[in-house]
Amino acid sequence: MYGRVQGVGFRAWVVKQARALNLTGYARNLADRRQVEVVAEGPDAHLDQLVEALHKGPWIARVERVVMDRFPVRGDYSGFEIRT
Repeated sequence: MYGRVQGVGFRAWVVKQARALNLTGYARNLADRRQVEVVAEGPDAHLDQLVEALHKGPWIARVERVVMDRFPVRGDYSGFEIRT
């Protein structure tokens, strides 16, 4: 995600959304201070719901753009967490 997505509780909000959808993966801030990276695994329908939510973000954020790539599920994650 690009925009005002750091310093506004965005990662914690993503974790809440992803866990509610039973997805695994992580959210982390990127060094440029304008991006958050989200990596998520799970059923396509649940991923679609997360992507839809990411376009909106929490009320205090301002999401300008979401860039998405899809890859085969690898099963690398046991839960959804915040990474630094």
